Amino acid sequence: MIRGIERRKIFRDSKDRVDFIERLSIILPESNTSCYAWALLSNHAHFLFRSGEPGISKVMRRLLTGYAVTFNRKYKRHGQLFQNRYKSIICQEDAYLRELVRYIHLNPLRAKLVSDISELNLYPYCGHSALVGKRPREWQDTRYVLTNFGKTVKKARNEYLDFVKAGTSQGRKPELVGGGLIRSLGGWKEVKKLGMNKQVRIKGDERILGGSDFVMEVLAQADERYDRGYRLKSLGYDISSLERKVIELFNIEKEDLYSGSRKKPISEARSLFCYWCVRELGESMTSMAKLLGLTQPAIGYSVERGERIAKKEKIGLFD
Repeated sequence: MIRGIERRKIFRDSKDRVDFIERLSIILPESNTSCYAWALLSNHAHFLFRSGEPGISKVMRRLLTGYAVTFNRKYKRHGQLFQNRYKSIICQEDAYLRELVRYIHLNPLRAKLVSDISELNLYPYCGHSALVGKRPREWQDTRYVLTNFGKTVKKARNEYLDFVKAGTSQGRKPELVGGGLIRSLGGWKEVKKLGMNKQVRIKGDERILGGSDFVMEVLAQADERYDRGYRLKSLGYDISSLERKVIELFNIEKEDLYSGSRKKPISEARSLFCYWCVRELGESMTSMAKLLGLTQPAIGYSVERGERIAKKEKIGLFD
């Protein structure tokens, strides 16, 4: 989900929407990201993606940065266009795919951008029109979504359309924006009986949509990454020790690491340093951006590049 800063419009006219859609049509195939549902409104937008190899963060960074630059230039404005970072929720596919596709595609109707299902069928700024066969979009994975509704395209489209129509009277569904663990346990009363701490659980649970097993599995993976960072710190690893290791490994000076130089050995050293600090030690990209005098997107790129370097050269933190 993306939203304009202070709820301002991020799409002022049809040309803005077309520009955004064209970016999707290029970035999604290139990143091997599947799009199952999407809807553009005036000041926000919703998407249902299955991430490819680069990951959602890289896709969204490229999509939103490029669009914001063009938007600001077009309207002679400065500053942020979007409200903070995009909001993402990890979803359990088999339990929620159909519901999420319907919920996202009914957004234009709930927002009164269209008056009924017939208009929604033709609405060009929402994935529903492609699923019912009115506006083909090669970059939208309609085939996969339709397999969840029927064995033939015709039958699947009819079943999908009936399913969407049945949801028009349901209104907004706050349960589709996270909280799977709490729901599956029967609400906060039941959680309290189990002695679970509300403040600790709500943060992770807001970011996960699924049954209790799925939610706990995702949280366990997050805890594993956290525990690794904690163990490294307990062994005496910190930013300074990683800094020394990288400097020694690439035979460069400390000043080189912070110089912003694009020379290959220095930029590779910086990328590996970012990767180890963020992915292994658990430092935030924001703190690394301040430390190195770079933008957060630049740190994100460096982390991904550093991971590739570590894998290709088989460089381990404990080597």
